[in-house]
Amino acid sequence: MAGGIGTRFWPLSKINKPKQFIDVLGVGESLLQMTFNRFERICPRENIYIVTSNIYTDLVNEQIPNLDPNQIISEPSRRNTAPCIAYANFKIASINPEANIIVAPSDHFIVNEDRFIYTVEKALHAIETNDILITLGIKPTYPNTGYGYIQYKENNDITNFEGVKKVKLFTEKPNYEMAIQFIESGDFLWNSGIFIWSLKSIDKAMQELLPEVYEVFNSGKKFFNTNKEKGFIEEIYTTCPSISIDYGVMEKASNVYVIPSDFGWSDVGTWGALHEVRDKDENNNSIVGKNVMLYDTKDCIINMPKNKMAIMQGLEDLIIVDANNILMICKKSEEQRIKQFVTDIEVEKGTEYL
Repeated sequence: MAGGIGTRFWPLSKINKPKQFIDVLGVGESLLQMTFNRFERICPRENIYIVTSNIYTDLVNEQIPNLDPNQIISEPSRRNTAPCIAYANFKIASINPEANIIVAPSDHFIVNEDRFIYTVEKALHAIETNDILITLGIKPTYPNTGYGYIQYKENNDITNFEGVKKVKLFTEKPNYEMAIQFIESGDFLWNSGIFIWSLKSIDKAMQELLPEVYEVFNSGKKFFNTNKEKGFIEEIYTTCPSISIDYGVMEKASNVYVIPSDFGWSDVGTWGALHEVRDKDENNNSIVGKNVMLYDTKDCIINMPKNKMAIMQGLEDLIIVDANNILMICKKSEEQRIKQFVTDIEVEKGTEYL
């Protein structure tokens, strides 16, 4: 899934090139490229489908060259994750109705890819012989209030698949005190938003729990992977409800399981989350930019153009980003205000800076 607009990473991430297409880690690859390369280790290249907004189709082609046009699924509008997944399901079903599917966001960071692949393959083995929907849950390391949580049943593993736990409860983003309680209980995980299931299982679940989405796509079942698909999708997409797969299916289905996982995961959803996974200097500053010189500066996130000389002195706990003819300086502790900055700029200055 690669259709988000990445508002929380403004000004580095802009509407015409959001964060999944940017080298936010300063490693020479965008998050989309890192994700694609990761999944090439799990399945053949031709089996990887990228769902994105139609305004980003050219960016996908540019960053992942030599894809078959059929592998890029272009949405005419953003309708949340359930329609996005349903669209992909119907395309895949017309080619291979027996397929097993991994659904993953394009903008997550994985530290230990070998362990990630081991975990995904474990899930794939489990769904081959069981009608279940699996999500990967991340063992929490601190009381994060920006993630959803999953509570699981300790002694309820799938037969012959130790470590595949029955989900008890999905919980939305908690306050800090509640997050501490979740951590202390020992049976809560962060919800990674990475799902593994058979096409048959998710198809059945969507028919039962999200018929208002399923029927929209099923009405044009014969058009998928034909020259009539594009016209059909453009016609029906705005009529499709905008709803997440978490709310529409995962929180309601009775056959949802989770694998507690520990492979160094981050959704890199905010500048603060990015700071956690970037390399840092001895003063806990994470820096992108070859000509940045710091004095008496600590706990900052700094993102500068590679050829720009920047000298900073006496700073602490700031996000400093110089990108796309925009300079933003914001307290790390108040980064949630970035969305408001973007809204205010649109009102005051129009869309030129967005």
